[in-house]
Amino acid sequence: MKKLEEAVRSIQMEELFWGASKLVPVGYGIKKLQIMCTIVDDLVSVDTMIEEQLTVEPINEFVQSCDIVAFNKICY
Repeated sequence: MKKLEEAVRSIQMEELFWGASKLVPVGYGIKKLQIMCTIVDDLVSVDTMIEEQLTVEPINEFVQSCDIVAFNKICY
């Protein structure tokens, strides 16, 4: 899980900021990584980040799926 977190945090995009993370139990001893990120909506597309960054080598070796737990949009 440590390598997974390192791989995810290695994604660098303009106006993408990684926050806190934690391991959340799913069941039967299995845990998932839950990590917060802050983006500027006009500059970073969540769909693009998932499709073009998390599904390529070497990150796809660790990532099985990606769920958005919460999504807050702040308008200026």
